[in-house]
Order: sequence, then C-alpha cells, then structure tokens
Amino acid sequence: MTAIAQGRTRRRAALVSAMCALAVTGLGLTGCGSEDPDAGTNGVGKLTADKIQAKAQAAAAVVDAVRLSGTVVAGGKSYKLDMSLKSDGATGSVTADGTAFHLLRVDEELFLKADAAFWKHEDGKGDDAASDTAAAGKLDDKYVKVPTGDPSYKKFSGFTDKDLLLDSVLTLHGSLDKDGHHEQAGVRTIRITGDGGSGGTLDVSLEGKPYPLRLVRAGGAGTLTFSAWGKDFTLEEPAKGETVDYGKELPTS
Repeated sequence: MTAIAQGRTRRRAALVSAMCALAVTGLGLTGCGSEDPDAGTNGVGKLTADKIQAKAQAAAAVVDAVRLSGTVVAGGKSYKLDMSLKSDGATGSVTADGTAFHLLRVDEELFLKADAAFWKHEDGKGDDAASDTAAAGKLDDKYVKVPTGDPSYKKFSGFTDKDLLLDSVLTLHGSLDKDGHHEQAGVRTIRITGDGGSGGTLDVSLEGKPYPLRLVRAGGAGTLTFSAWGKDFTLEEPAKGETVDYGKELPTS
C-alpha cells in the first residue's frame, strides 16, 4: 500500500471514530460497534412495562399447555409445585410440610396418590392407630379418587387448573417498570418489576412468543418458572387396579 493510500485509510478511520463519538455524546444514539439488545428478538423489549405484561398475559392465555415449577406461599404454608397443565387437566407433584403427593386431573375427575405416611393420622392411639395404619396401607401408592363434594377437592384441583393458576400469578403489583435484559434457561428475556421489585418481577421471553419464563412473586410469596409452552402431553385416568374410590369423602389426613 502506498503512503498516500495509507494516509487516506487513517483519515477515514479517524473520521468514523469522530462520528461515533458525536453520535454517543452529542445525540444520545447507540455507539458504533455496540449491539442492540433487541436485535433479532420478538420486539417486546422495546415496549413499555405495562404493555410487556399485557403481551405476556395474552400469550399465556391462548397457549394449550405449560409446565409450572417452583414454590408458592399461600395461607402461611409453602407449596413446592412441579405441574404440567392444560385446559382439560394436569399431572404433577406437590410437596407441602415435607410430604409429597401426586395429582392427576382428567376433565373433572381428580386423583391423588401418596404413600401410607400421608394418610396415617399422627395422633392416633391404640385401636384407632392400628385402624389408621391398616387404612393407610390400603391407600399406599394408589390413586385415590377425590370426590367433588369433598372439601379437599377445591383446594387440590386449584393446583391443576391452568387458567386459575396463571391468572392468579401473572400480575405484578404496583407501578411497573423495566429492569433490563436478562437470560433464563438460555433464552433472552426482558425483565419487568412492580414497585421496583417489591411487587414482584417477571422475565418475559424475547425469543418467539413473549411467554412468561420466570416469576418472583410479591411479598416473598414464591418463585415460579414456566417452560414447555405449547408442548402437548397425554392425560389418562389411572387403571382400575391402581385406583381406590373412597366414596363421598376422603379420610382425614
């Protein structure tokens, strides 16, 4: 390269650098060479926090299936959930007070499966204790059909109701704002907060549909992650040999 050509190259480089500096400091534009965090995304990161929340809620409302896992604190108790949900039922596990049980709902039929310790009365004595032990043994690792009139039906079925669960958790509280770009399970997200985080935080996918991916609930009421959006799964009632129909009311446990 000749001395004249080299001089022109240096002058062009200097001119580009000067223009970049002017854009950044004088006009408040993105600097040359820096990446747009919303480039190649679904574009929701450019919206206001209120519109991002609305987009996430709308995307969640119309999808057929989702997996929800994490913790929910309600009524002073902490529940650990790992549920696959869709409009006509759900399957998965719930852990409360250190005890885990499995829930399966197919349409309106709800089944609960747990070990003998779940069903055994802790305060039983004498003949009552022996009776409790025998009854618990019959229910051990069996699907017990939960009668619709039993008080526990509404409580347990709430863990299997996709629309009810999503409607109850996917709203942040207080004034909404954006909290930058993040990543959840390898997926780029935009995070929004309620009242600076005290009203909860929600990570919304920037890839594909703007699905909610991670929620920290307000007031320390748990953290939930969402995955497998739109991925169907099979729901079938358990075989008769695996099921116990206890009648109109479950045994107290």
